[in-house]
Amino acid sequence: MSEIKFTPDEVSILSKKIRMYLSEELDKDIGQFDAQFLLDFISDEIGPYYYNRGLYDAQKILENKLESITDAIYEIEKSTDFRK
Repeated sequence: MSEIKFTPDEVSILSKKIRMYLSEELDKDIGQFDAQFLLDFISDEIGPYYYNRGLYDAQKILENKLESITDAIYEIEKSTDFRK
């Protein structure tokens, strides 16, 4: 897996969301720097689980689409004297 990298704008938005959550839900105020450290931890330690789940979900969608395409090909196949 490649390293998860966010743009500076994304880091700013995500850090703000972390700070707001901690403030509103846990009554804990942290600075921007601490929020970015927490974001790095989440990205490094928890992010791969979400990343892999996304891959599994994408793989399942692709499998379903390929099965649908295979079925569609069989539907338009012409009858011949040859056997498969």
